[in-house]
Amino acid sequence: QVQLVESGGGSVETGGSLRLSCAASGFPFSNYDMAWFRQAPGKVREGLAIISVGSRASAVEGSLKGRFKVSRDEAKNTLSLQMNSLNPEDTAIYYCARVRSGAWSLDPSDLDYWGQGTQVTVSS
Repeated sequence: QVQLVESGGGSVETGGSLRLSCAASGFPFSNYDMAWFRQAPGKVREGLAIISVGSRASAVEGSLKGRFKVSRDEAKNTLSLQMNSLNPEDTAIYYCARVRSGAWSLDPSDLDYWGQGTQVTVSS
């Protein structure tokens, strides 16, 4: 079955960095676009970044450009999110998700599988 397992979350101080990973299994990872989302307490789930098969295209949500970078390793079936210059507003649970075949979108309805999430906490 499809499994997405995030790791790499934790607690950091303002200005710190974290690299999140998502291990994918149970499906041909190299055939699917992938995405990262986050959900802060009391807020809706927010799309952060999307990356195409073969890393031919990627996009990061506007306000995060320059601080967040999405990448993937087809050989290791792994999706990554490098996060720099973190601040308390980045505190959230971070999720990786598989983009529904044929969609190129961060609309949650276009994502068909989700991981369980990893907590990121940024202290001031």
